[in-house]
Amino acid sequence: MRILLIHPNYHSGGAEIAGNWPPAWVAYLSGALKAAGFGNIRFIDAMTDHIDDAALEVLLREERPDAVLCTAITPAIYQAQATLEMVRRLHPEAVTVLGGIHGTFMYGQVLGEAPWIDYIIRGEGEEIVVNLMTALAEGRLPADRGSIRGLAYRDEDGVPFATVPHPPIQDLDALTPDWGILDWDKYIYIPLNCRVAIPNFARGCPFTCSFCSQWKFWRQYRTRDPKQFVDEIELLVREHGVGFFILADEEPTINRKKFVALCEELIARDLGITWGINTRVTDILRDEELLPLYRKAGLVHVSLGTEAAAQLKLDRFNKEIKVEQSKKAIALLRANGIIAEAQFIVGLENETPETLEETYRMAQDWKPDLVNWNCYTPWPFSDLFQELGDKVEVRDYAKYNFVTPIIQPDVMTRDEVLKGVLNNYRRFYIRKATGGYLWDADPYRRKYLRGCLKAYLKSAMERRFYDLGRINYWGQSTVDWKFDESKTTSKEELVRMAQKPEIQHVHGRSSRALPLVNVAGHQLPGDEFIAPRRSTMRPAAARVSAREAAPVEEPPEGIRAC
Repeated sequence: MRILLIHPNYHSGGAEIAGNWPPAWVAYLSGALKAAGFGNIRFIDAMTDHIDDAALEVLLREERPDAVLCTAITPAIYQAQATLEMVRRLHPEAVTVLGGIHGTFMYGQVLGEAPWIDYIIRGEGEEIVVNLMTALAEGRLPADRGSIRGLAYRDEDGVPFATVPHPPIQDLDALTPDWGILDWDKYIYIPLNCRVAIPNFARGCPFTCSFCSQWKFWRQYRTRDPKQFVDEIELLVREHGVGFFILADEEPTINRKKFVALCEELIARDLGITWGINTRVTDILRDEELLPLYRKAGLVHVSLGTEAAAQLKLDRFNKEIKVEQSKKAIALLRANGIIAEAQFIVGLENETPETLEETYRMAQDWKPDLVNWNCYTPWPFSDLFQELGDKVEVRDYAKYNFVTPIIQPDVMTRDEVLKGVLNNYRRFYIRKATGGYLWDADPYRRKYLRGCLKAYLKSAMERRFYDLGRINYWGQSTVDWKFDESKTTSKEELVRMAQKPEIQHVHGRSSRALPLVNVAGHQLPGDEFIAPRRSTMRPAAARVSAREAAPVEEPPEGIRAC
């Protein structure tokens, strides 16, 4: 059986400015399929190769797939849908499959918009895709599709239908990613000019930040065996020439014992590779005495979930940290030779010029090596989206990319938010370029930070940074955000939604709400949601159990679940 994997051609000018990221989902799914006996697997990386629709059609005409799998994060959903529509037109007999976080939670809407998609894989895909492809190879589809956990599809009446969710994969070490399917010459990390990989050491997150949805997608926090994980890193180094890796984990340091074991194993093998992670401020404070060990193991870059300059906003995000802790964590990282990166989320409804300026002043006070200002992106399946639903007028998911002000602040225009963010970037990095980066006493830090500056300047010169070229921004007073008007809610309808929250706007039309949890995260029979751990930092009255956060409710009208 011939299986084709496609990574859709979507670009936003966000994280990709640092290089081309290898799509790890391809390696994990290909590895699972090959382990199950499916050997004829091909891959088209339309994103990295910038393959437009016309060029993709030429490539697809040369293929004869029995099944085509495509993934989509929220901003890439329309491109993924268009890609699979092209597949259906060129190869009408091929089975079309969509995976990824957006389809997992928004399957009802996706199947309604894109009836040419045969199946949506909901959640972790490795075991589900093997079960689906096995049923296809054995001629058991569509008859047996209802027995395959973790699927969504349109039933005989055209109604979106979800099967019982597949349980989380318990043994992550049993996964066998096929890293050889990727063309590693393409995946270069610009700051170090070397090949980069993005493997998983852990999946899931025990925290429940209100703006995030990863903890809902993975459902349970699980880690790998450190020695087996380093076996994989050694393979990436020796067979594929990888020189830098970034853990794809939401929070790899929460299990300190295993993270320390990972570091000790990397030190023992002396692979000559460096790496980076995203983690929580509180974990860095907890591990103060271990930071020299982490640096010795090759950990050179830590991106901290600082998120906000004001405690009120941190509390709203359920971050469970204090503002002053961020400054100390950054200082500890820098003192141990580790690049410290801070993140700020801006552009909520209560943003003002003063609060935006405060993030810059805070960045100057904290003294991180790198800072990102991310426009709040209201994932339609996050808790904060439910809170702000009547203020989210833009439902054009292609713009849900961290660089577009989706929400219109009460006292600022979107244009003013963009200008404020760019002004913050300009001032911060000019100071770094003319001072800190040039004279850092640590040779490795100096090289790394100069490489980061090169990546920023390159993206700015090419007008990819913050998607400025796409919106044709040259500092003018007004910006054409190029929102799809059919996916934009009027001010009048927002008022009506606030008065009647059960009515939501779904792609240009009023519709009965597709509740954020119900659309794919509702607790179906057999769906064992593993309750995230809650920090004791929050008052008891503010803590909510996972089942309270994701209540068992009936699917919305027009969507069935077994």
